[in-house]
Amino acid sequence: MPAKNSQKPYASDAYYHIYNRGVEKRKIFLNDMDYGVFLSYLKEYLLPKDTKTLLTILGNKESSLQDKHEAAKLLRMNNFYGDITLHAYSLMPNHFHFLIHQNSHNAIDTFMNSMATRYTMYFNRKEKRVGPLYQSVYKAVLVRTDEQLLQITKYIHRNTLELASKGVAFKGSPFTIQPSSYPEYIGLRKTTWIHPELILKYFSKTNRLLSYKSFVTQDDSIEIIQDLLLDL
Repeated sequence: MPAKNSQKPYASDAYYHIYNRGVEKRKIFLNDMDYGVFLSYLKEYLLPKDTKTLLTILGNKESSLQDKHEAAKLLRMNNFYGDITLHAYSLMPNHFHFLIHQNSHNAIDTFMNSMATRYTMYFNRKEKRVGPLYQSVYKAVLVRTDEQLLQITKYIHRNTLELASKGVAFKGSPFTIQPSSYPEYIGLRKTTWIHPELILKYFSKTNRLLSYKSFVTQDDSIEIIQDLLLDL
């Protein structure tokens, strides 16, 4: 029998909860550098590719060989600007969560395969290991209602807040909580490749009791999204 949410009912113009974890539930992020590299890959994939500048570097006789090598690599790299929109994320020591909208039916699959391959190559090279990093292929589940959409962001952000409350976050880390999009949702940070506006339109900017922060910190049932979640 296929694992839960391993069979993916892909659709164009649709929202998905995406998640995966390390093989044998092992950690896939060991330190701040790992988190930073993973986030840098997201940024490169989700921001528009500056093709004009990269071609200028390649054609400039004064560009160094290293600069030309990097420019050529970036030109070859997949880019998902316009196809993939990241609405929320959280990175945990041994797994991650995304809330993603895709425009075309195969965008998520290409995006996730690119992310997995690139990060696994980085991690294995750094840790001098071989073999798969993730337990299996990523899981994806279609988000069908507005209520599910709101609740899944709450679940994603609660993951990081609850871990930080247990003192798991690294000492001296620039991440005051586990890396997530929660700061974008409560006005502490703006990041051009993260899009909280879809969710925030349901909440008040002036009434603290009706704010997104209040929504996330409320303890209530997650039964409505039970089928969208990772079995840990």
